[in-house]
Amino acid sequence: MLIEMKISEFINELASEKPAPGGGSAAALAGALSAALASMVCRLTIGKKKYKEVEDEMKLVLKETESLREILAKLIDEDSESFKMVSKAYSMPRDNELQAKARKEAIQSALKGAIEVPLEVIKTGRKVLDLLHTVAQAGNVNAISDAAVSALLADACIKGAAYNVRINANSLDDETERKRLTEISDEAVCNSSKTLAEILKIADSRLKLLIR
Repeated sequence: MLIEMKISEFINELASEKPAPGGGSAAALAGALSAALASMVCRLTIGKKKYKEVEDEMKLVLKETESLREILAKLIDEDSESFKMVSKAYSMPRDNELQAKARKEAIQSALKGAIEVPLEVIKTGRKVLDLLHTVAQAGNVNAISDAAVSALLADACIKGAAYNVRINANSLDDETERKRLTEISDEAVCNSSKTLAEILKIADSRLKLLIR
């Protein structure tokens, strides 16, 4: 499993000539890293006298970010596996009409499966990004740079997954579904940019508090 690899092993695997793992798994990893950093900021806030008023809120956020981290970690492997199913379908024989039909149906089915994974990555990454509003606003100011990096990673997660939705949707026969999925991915990208800008504005504002 990819998630069980050492960091150096995963990077080497990503850099190889093999098409999987690819951008989809990398996007899910970015999301998992984002959630992990968000959890770290929560833990650096909880138990500190200065942040006693937000402790309960941070505990709730921590519970959420840890749950989301686990989901995104699983999606790293799921994306790679879904791509392999698409590749397997494309490699099916098409020597006659019956084979060609079976191949086409298998491809369409595999593509739908490959789209479901990045859609889940978008959905989960979005939840992380939304939580980062609270983390950036109320978390330990000494870890504000970590909150900012977390937000940037969540944005990369969402946008990377959106591109994976688009490229797979382009191969679907159903034009209505193609349009629907394109609209979903476009909206995800647009909303992520807006939320990221809001969080970074908070981070920049709080960062100034540390300047002496």
